[in-house]
Amino acid sequence: MSDPTRPISSDPSLDAHGAPHPPPMSEGERRALEMVEAAETGGRKLSGWQQHLVTVIAVGWCLFQMYAAWNGTLVPTTLRAIHLAFAFALAFLVFPFRKTPGAPQTRVPWADWILGAAATGSALYFVVEYANIAGNGGIRADVPLDLLAGSGLVVLLLLTAWRTIGLAMPLISLAFILFAFMGAKGLIKGIQTPFHGGYTWPQLMGQLATNTEGIFGTALGVSAQIVFLFVLFGAVFDKMGAGDWFMRVAQGLLGSFRGGAAKASILSSALNGIISGSAVSNVVTGGNITIGTMIRTGYSREKAGAIEVASSSNGQLMPPVMGAAAFIMAQNLNIEYRSLILAAAIPAFLCYAALLVVSHIEALKLDLRGLPRSELPRVRQTLLEGWYYILPLGYLIGVLTVNPEANPERIALYTILIMAVMMLLQEVFWSRKDGRTPLRGLLDGGRKLVEAFEAGARSMIGIAIATAAAGIIVGIVTITGLGFGLADVVEGVARLFSNDFIRILVVLLMGQLIALILGMGLPTTANYILMSALIVPIIARIAGFDTSNPAQMLPVHMFVFYFGIMADSTPPVALAAFAAAAISGGDPVKTGVQAFQYELRTALLAYMMFFNPQLLLIANNRLGGLPLGEAIPMVVFAFIGLVAFSAATLRFLHRRTNLVQTLLLLVASFILIIPTHILYNLGALGLIALVYVWQKAGSRGPRTPLPSAA
Repeated sequence: MSDPTRPISSDPSLDAHGAPHPPPMSEGERRALEMVEAAETGGRKLSGWQQHLVTVIAVGWCLFQMYAAWNGTLVPTTLRAIHLAFAFALAFLVFPFRKTPGAPQTRVPWADWILGAAATGSALYFVVEYANIAGNGGIRADVPLDLLAGSGLVVLLLLTAWRTIGLAMPLISLAFILFAFMGAKGLIKGIQTPFHGGYTWPQLMGQLATNTEGIFGTALGVSAQIVFLFVLFGAVFDKMGAGDWFMRVAQGLLGSFRGGAAKASILSSALNGIISGSAVSNVVTGGNITIGTMIRTGYSREKAGAIEVASSSNGQLMPPVMGAAAFIMAQNLNIEYRSLILAAAIPAFLCYAALLVVSHIEALKLDLRGLPRSELPRVRQTLLEGWYYILPLGYLIGVLTVNPEANPERIALYTILIMAVMMLLQEVFWSRKDGRTPLRGLLDGGRKLVEAFEAGARSMIGIAIATAAAGIIVGIVTITGLGFGLADVVEGVARLFSNDFIRILVVLLMGQLIALILGMGLPTTANYILMSALIVPIIARIAGFDTSNPAQMLPVHMFVFYFGIMADSTPPVALAAFAAAAISGGDPVKTGVQAFQYELRTALLAYMMFFNPQLLLIANNRLGGLPLGEAIPMVVFAFIGLVAFSAATLRFLHRRTNLVQTLLLLVASFILIIPTHILYNLGALGLIALVYVWQKAGSRGPRTPLPSAA
């Protein structure tokens, strides 16, 4: 093994890889890091025994989840309740209720100790008493302790969601709870609804706290059973040094091309997306290097930040991790996760390939050049330094995609164990070069492993709380029949249009708008859970899809998933854009608007998948029914359509497009959304060629660079 973090040169001006040292962390980068910590891993800076307690609980959570995956026989409700109890315990320790930028709390207030103990106790109560409560037919008013525990669980879950994922989810949940209470038989008798007769407090608490369609439902189950292990895998993989290695490989490969700084950022984000499902942390992890480099090579602060936001947000599309939402999607569709990975691979490739085109167009507009080779990592040397990082990743992806019988959580567990051994050996190997004893190296490897476990557990807090809180909404939608009522309303709107295609398009546009609005205040996972409960059945009903056929339903689920991801860069609430702006020093709103413009190609791709499921390897009404070789023509046409659409939205192809040229490119891209007769596709290619030839004919003389403002 070569050491990717130890000096290879005695020159103090060079880093471990022979390249100039990166500048020290700027104030903007420090603020962005604090923003990520506050939003995703908790903003408190504890010390002493309190920090040690956090570490013990976090490592204990990891060990419990690994044991559960190894054992495989824990009762599902027991696993979910213990999973939530750990999330409660850490949430009140590391997430402050009031976040003060620049002045993190260093101690846990007494009130949080009480609330944390009560929340943890309420979850553990259902570990002990769940069977008895279920045997009694649920929570009853004549068993006060059960009712108190259920009520405490719901209330404290909403409080925890408020401090970990923001106010939107608790407010939406409260609105649904009030809706469930309305009716002649409910708690709020004065307001009637056409959907249900109303529910009492004990009835609703029983549905939410003891029914598997409530808090301890499918979403939390997927978080506890599968998502945790994949997030932990990403944390250990990154702690080994793989994230930095991906970054240097991307810089070495693409940095010297036109607009190479942006292209390296996009490729490194795609590689990091394989192991990470968080847009915001991806921005800070890679952006502290790439954003500054993009600005230095000519991109405006807003455009540099926006490219990082778009590429980091799309990291959630990259198999095999794809964020927590993908695991829940597989569960909702009742398909193997392997099938979802294979189906999602082509759209993810198209999304990043189109973003590379976007960065190239921007480089043409600004007449940019690549970075000097002297400032870039040497590709061959970099590959040799970290080739062994590919081994655990190759094992994980290879087994998941090749073996239909593979158990995802068991394979993730084995991969984590392999990486733990590699991390210890790596430190022992490095110790021989820098004067440490092998025992010291082994201890340092153990310390890094503990740090990785703590980072993984802290990253899981928000996901566990979000999936549990989403269970409140899913449970209420189930018992009130709200989903069917909304479907009737939307279907009534759709019937205003006689054409079937227009009717479906109207419903898709409504679903797109709802996903973007919800996504402004919700993390991607919670957004997808809500959309899958409320909007997906409506789209399927209007389109006439068989909801029991995953081949018909997967395009619908992917549609809402893609728009949920777009919400990460949708102003005015776009945390990823604010993090990027903190690093770049640009305006966060302008950064978000520019990122949204870049993300429009993701919107087009979502429509392409819906109308052309062959991009998901679906054929003959069957997942995986289309061989990869037969999908290639569709992929090529889709890519050309994305290029034309990107050129139209950026108003630039070979040079700035006029109105007619822009319209021709849009028409061509829209034709390529839906696979029709080959003559239509060739006609679309002809329109694109016409615009290109038109521009080339008028390009005599020097091209004047456009202003660099976003």
